Amino acid sequence: MTRLTTTFAQPRPSLVCFITAGDGDTAANLDALVEAGADVIELGMPFTDPMADGPAIQSANLRSLGAGTTTADVLRYATEFRARHPNVPLVLMGYANPMVRRGPEWFAEAASAAGVDGVICVDIPPEEDDALGPALRAKGIAPIRLATPTTDAARLPQVLAGSEGFLYYVSVAGITGKQQAQIASIEENVARIKQSTDIPVAVGFGVRTPEQAADIAKVADGVVVGSALVEICGQYGAEAPAHLKALTAALAEAVHSAR
Repeated sequence: MTRLTTTFAQPRPSLVCFITAGDGDTAANLDALVEAGADVIELGMPFTDPMADGPAIQSANLRSLGAGTTTADVLRYATEFRARHPNVPLVLMGYANPMVRRGPEWFAEAASAAGVDGVICVDIPPEEDDALGPALRAKGIAPIRLATPTTDAARLPQVLAGSEGFLYYVSVAGITGKQQAQIASIEENVARIKQSTDIPVAVGFGVRTPEQAADIAKVADGVVVGSALVEICGQYGAEAPAHLKALTAALAEAVHSAR
């Protein structure tokens, strides 16, 4: 079993936490998330044009790039994380250009060597899976796909085909961090997706509070929190780990005890 499979096989929902690589003390921030109960880590690869992301993560990308963060730095953070946390799943999330500009095989090999478990590439649709998917699968890395409220019954099979690790259900038709979907809509769409697949479904975009996370954890296999954590990194800088730990602990308690 892979680390992702083992994590989602637990008899409780999983908490997935996102921060941007190179935004503050990345190692300390990642350790704070794990120590506070995060089950899966998503590490954002900074990019100049993060079109799916709202102001908080856009700003984190700019801070990271302004500090000179490169793809090599992201892979180094991943390698060092894997050495410290051998059993915690690590997913890289980002955009196609940094992943494929040197060839998908190069990126897949480098990610595998760094101990990465999965990759979410926001701007490679299922129809263009050949751009990265085969290279990732060849190295045992899960290509994690995105589904949205507008993913209808005709397109869902294509989204699910070749998706591994978990399916990331984007709960709003918009950017990260700016709005919160109604729980009834999330419940309906997660149930619809789960009728078509056994792959775990984690719900993100707009999840900010333990109360929201608990509501979603009642109906989903995982809850993804990003912008609220990224805002802490931006607000507190070097003091962020303690604040990340506090919010993550509250989120973990809410998610793990939701059902």
